[in-house]
Amino acid sequence: MSDQTATSVTWHAWLTTTSPESRRQARLGQLYRQWLAFRKNPAAVVGLAIVVSLLLIAAFAPLIAQHDPLAQALDQRLLAPSAKHWFGTDALGRDIFSRVVYGARVTLVIVMLVVITVGPVGLLIGCAAGYFGGWVDTVLMRITDVFLAFPRLVLALAFVAALGPGLENAVIAIAVTAWPPYARVARAETMIIRNADYISAMRLQGASQMRIVLKHVVPMCMPSLIVRTTFDMAGIIITAAGLGFLGLGAQPPIPEWGAMISTGREQIFDQWWVATFPGIAICVVALGFNLLGDGLRDVLDAR
Repeated sequence: MSDQTATSVTWHAWLTTTSPESRRQARLGQLYRQWLAFRKNPAAVVGLAIVVSLLLIAAFAPLIAQHDPLAQALDQRLLAPSAKHWFGTDALGRDIFSRVVYGARVTLVIVMLVVITVGPVGLLIGCAAGYFGGWVDTVLMRITDVFLAFPRLVLALAFVAALGPGLENAVIAIAVTAWPPYARVARAETMIIRNADYISAMRLQGASQMRIVLKHVVPMCMPSLIVRTTFDMAGIIITAAGLGFLGLGAQPPIPEWGAMISTGREQIFDQWWVATFPGIAICVVALGFNLLGDGLRDVLDAR
């Protein structure tokens, strides 16, 4: 047996032991077992590969893109896909492949800003409603129901119309409309957790309500929230693309996938590549997040 194989076996035994010697070993062992369960799902691995590829494309966009995504060349407008322009050019002669690559950055910025905003807000509202119950639960959930009563895109359109078009306002509009499902998930989990024996033990020890919620209830809701967030990223991407398609999201000349589809819809029958490749990018990325979320649900949700 080679030294490398022996080391691998040693690490595997250390991570999978049923008697960990420290909290760090126990946590690393749990993560390792979750990874072993995750990689048994081929679709989830494909989803992870798509998401990682999106991150790498966004990070190394200047190295991947063949041309300046904003440079116009009217003498090369609406060229078909070729060795020079892999995805062809648009009505202003801009390289579509480069714009799709840089559009990954815009998409990730929107998704990350929305997620880091709505995740904590929805989690705290849901945990507070589920733990305290009574009038607190009634007020918070009725507010949540009001937001859930409207389709997300319609409500986002209303907010963007009030705030004005632009990338920042699009993020705000999507965030305002995206938090209710997180609150619902967190509330359902909290209503199960609040009557657990270890919560009662914390109350008997004199722990404050805020400490119980933040230190013990919120961490137990995190796995379900992570799964919900991963699934929701596809919806966020589609909503952002919808706003861009209607001219209310990222403004020209920013290479945003929804706006690219909008500019190419007039040539959809003759120059199909202008709108097709940004549409394929949206479909592939949304599919990747859905597959990843499905795999994470199987691993993190014990039920």
